[in-house]
Amino acid sequence: QVQLVESGGGLVHPGGSLRLSCEFSGSDFRFYAMNWYRQAPGKQREHVASIPSLGRTNYADSVKGRFTISRDNAKNTVSLRMNSLKPEDTAVYYCYAQRLGDEYWGQGTQVTVSS
Repeated sequence: QVQLVESGGGLVHPGGSLRLSCEFSGSDFRFYAMNWYRQAPGKQREHVASIPSLGRTNYADSVKGRFTISRDNAKNTVSLRMNSLKPEDTAVYYCYAQRLGDEYWGQGTQVTVSS
């Protein structure tokens, strides 16, 4: 059974940076497409960034140029580097793994951007 554990969330001032990490276990990480989603209070969960097992990364327009997704297949981790954070980036951030018909979610980590 795949398990995903996020870490790295917290409180940061506008303009600041955070790095989220997601630790993957329970299967072969190399074959999974990895994603970050977020959900703000009262809003639907939305896609933030994705990195396939092979191929290009993809970002939501709202985070392009500020966020960077990366993966380390040796450590079974996917990270999200978030720069120039804005109050509207405040949300619970979720790690999501997908391979063929299988999909898994992490428990989420809170990111709050506030002065």
